[in-house]
Formats: sequence, structure tokens, C-alpha cells
Amino acid sequence: MDYLLKTEPSTYSFADLQREKTTVWDGVSNPVALKYLRGMKPGERLVVYHTGDEKSAVGTASVVSVDTSDEKNPQVKIKVGNALTKPVTLAELKGSDIFSESPLVRQGRLSVVPLNDRQYKFLTGE
Repeated sequence: MDYLLKTEPSTYSFADLQREKTTVWDGVSNPVALKYLRGMKPGERLVVYHTGDEKSAVGTASVVSVDTSDEKNPQVKIKVGNALTKPVTLAELKGSDIFSESPLVRQGRLSVVPLNDRQYKFLTGE
């Protein structure tokens, strides 16, 4: 499974992750998003998405480790991947049939969203 992680760039941006190389992805409170975090496995691919004014997928990362000892606050360590050659906007996502059933479009406030292989490829070109 691949995932998209949303972040407000003024709080924590992809550039911050590039500078730090790794970080613990936490601070998630939505029960559905927490379930996705707890279900992550090392090596899974991630897409980092900037919310706010940008509203676009901007880079990749991967899961390093998952600590679920605290059910309410799973600690998912991620490492930076690559910046996307061209950010993919929310308008582009909404215009693509492969996202029509995605929680990314249907549950806009969800901060962690599962992606299938086609969606990941659409976002990253990989």
C-alpha cells in the first residue's frame, strides 16, 4: 500500500523533510487517518502533499519504521525521497478518473490517504 501525507507547508514542508532527511510523522488526530498510520509498513512509498495555498503533491518519501505502542499517537518515521519534477495540483487530481473514488477527493480533510499503484504512478510518474 502507498499513502499520501498532507501537511501545511508553513508548519512542516517537503523542504523541511529534505533538510532533515528523516522525521517522525505524528500530530494526526482523525481516527481514520490514525488507522492508516498504524497500518503502515517499513518500505512503503509515500507522497507528500502541501495543503493551504499550494494544494499540490510535491515530493516522495518512504516509511522507515512504525511504533504503535501508543494507539492514540503512532510514531511513523519517514525518510525523504525526491521532489516531484512538476507538482500535481488538486485540480489535476480531481480531473482524473483514477481519483474519483479516492478519500483524497471524497474526504478532503483526511490527512493520511491510501493510494493504489495507479494513483501513485499518476502523482510521481514512477
